[in-house]
Amino acid sequence: MIHLSISLVIALITVLVVYGVWNPNPLYKATGVTHIFLLLLGIDIVLGPLLTLIVYKKGKKTLKFDLIVIGLLQFGALVYGLYNVYEGRPVWIVYNIDRFDLVRANEIDLRQIDKAKPEYQTMNLTGAKYVTSVIPDDLEIKQKILFEEIGSGIAPSQRPELYAPLEQSKATIQKRAQDLAKLNQYNPPEQVKTILAKYPTANGFLPLKANAQDMTVLIDKQTAEVIKIVDLRPWQ
Repeated sequence: MIHLSISLVIALITVLVVYGVWNPNPLYKATGVTHIFLLLLGIDIVLGPLLTLIVYKKGKKTLKFDLIVIGLLQFGALVYGLYNVYEGRPVWIVYNIDRFDLVRANEIDLRQIDKAKPEYQTMNLTGAKYVTSVIPDDLEIKQKILFEEIGSGIAPSQRPELYAPLEQSKATIQKRAQDLAKLNQYNPPEQVKTILAKYPTANGFLPLKANAQDMTVLIDKQTAEVIKIVDLRPWQ
């Protein structure tokens, strides 16, 4: 019972960190973190106490050693799982031509990180920040970036050396923002209506491309301000 209680407390703390800090709603759906996290909790809450229940026998000479081994195995599994969740946390939401890309920590291209502005050389620990990616006008650099994206799959949104404040793409965002009515083509109209009613200042949207589930970024087209990321499909 004591082991189970400790495991539940640890599980609660990890839930608050993973869903409240690293993957705030609705980004946990966009990153697909729930699958690996449920596996992590299963090991922490179920497997550890279950093994303790199996080996426990009052007066057993090796009981202390057995419990230490179980604790170490449980702790190792927890650390390994949390590390993978940490590495997969969203750190940047990057405006890229006509959409936003959700970029996770393990997707960042670090080869030219020293060329990035200081504020983009470190990754945030408490949620993703909005930026834009700006490709230089130099034709040779443009071609190199394009070839690397095609050949290696490294998008401009994954390259911090191209990052700039989101305000720098204000005019493009205003131009590219789509009509909210279009969301009815890809989502139940009642769901769209219910969600949009919560954000009356939103009058346009842009897609958010993510690894697990694409979502919608609501926009105020007059100011190019990001209103909210919502769990609606921006395309089929």
